[in-house]
Amino acid sequence: MFRPLFRIILLLLLTLFTGIGVQAESTPKAQFKDITITTSKTHLLLFGTITNSHRTELEQALHSGIPMQFTFFIELLRIRENWPDEELVSMEFNHTLKYDTLKEEYQLEQGEQKNRKFTYKSLDEAMRAMNDINGLRVIRLSKLSPDNSYELRIKAELFKKTLPMNLHYLIPFISMWDLETDWFTIEFTY
Repeated sequence: MFRPLFRIILLLLLTLFTGIGVQAESTPKAQFKDITITTSKTHLLLFGTITNSHRTELEQALHSGIPMQFTFFIELLRIRENWPDEELVSMEFNHTLKYDTLKEEYQLEQGEQKNRKFTYKSLDEAMRAMNDINGLRVIRLSKLSPDNSYELRIKAELFKKTLPMNLHYLIPFISMWDLETDWFTIEFTY
């Protein structure tokens, strides 16, 4: 009795995972490009863009009244030989996009700019701003030592599937639907 049931469950699991693999390969992975680190008179600045972040499911949810939120993670490490690297900065901030159906406009709130709000008429304009990091102050230059090596890491979480009451801990495969970039790393000498 259990043998046919086991075969059916195994067949369903194989079908499920095969379908996920095909879907993941057909959609280009979101990633960072044009990452630039530069300095102002007082700070280390970061510029960059996420590509391939546009998904029709996210757009449909946005137009249904659900805000779209991208979470960015930035880490800056001082590289030390024969010692563990020293973490200088670990920050997290959000870009939140909302659609106002009455005004037919998009409102973007950028966490790294003290939650400053921007308004856009088109989705393309709003998504360009949503994907951009523009002049983020990472650290004061006075906290960096000249002629040392540093590593800046950046990652973005574009969509995280969660279940109510922490059920996602009981169902480990739910994270397969999460949409995020890989860590993008730049090493530089100041």
